[in-house]
Amino acid sequence: MRLKIVQAGDPVLRTQARRLTHEEIISDEIQRLIGDMRETMRDAPGVGLAAPQVGASLQIAVIEDREELFSGLPEQELAEKERRPVPFHVIINPEITLLGDDWADFYESCLSLSEFSAVVPRARRIRIGCLDENAESRSIEASGWYARILQHEIDHLHGTLYIDRMDSRTFTSLDNWGRFWKGKQVREIIKDLAGTSGLRR
Repeated sequence: MRLKIVQAGDPVLRTQARRLTHEEIISDEIQRLIGDMRETMRDAPGVGLAAPQVGASLQIAVIEDREELFSGLPEQELAEKERRPVPFHVIINPEITLLGDDWADFYESCLSLSEFSAVVPRARRIRIGCLDENAESRSIEASGWYARILQHEIDHLHGTLYIDRMDSRTFTSLDNWGRFWKGKQVREIIKDLAGTSGLRR
């Protein structure tokens, strides 16, 4: 069943989500929620969806970056973002560790802030420990765009949105991103905007 995606301003998006027990994870209710979240994410379409985004304040997120979502993007962009297909999986009660001190700045969007985007700095490499949909322990190391997706969704589980981390002067409607910034390197955009107002960096 496709679920309604909550938009910014709903208190559930600013609440620390609750961790789940083993018994809860394997329950019919949570298994049904995971299936509905998967359908909702694919229908949107998106590459990740956290339970708070569908009104459930629980530490669950579904992740999937299908090749069909970026098959039309330039090879150079895919290489810069280190974007590769990621098979569907579920993360529950995740704990995140940043690996190294490499950071990357790219435009990022969110299904709960539809029609907007902004440049967000994220750690390039991370490790997470979590439970999967069978309540089994998992350790995941990720880099590039996959690491960004995981950080974005884990933020949702702690009441954080990308607008809390963005370079605020890069915040734009998707229409204006296509009109003014599409095809430009992020560093060029940041430099251009810094020249108009003193954006950090």
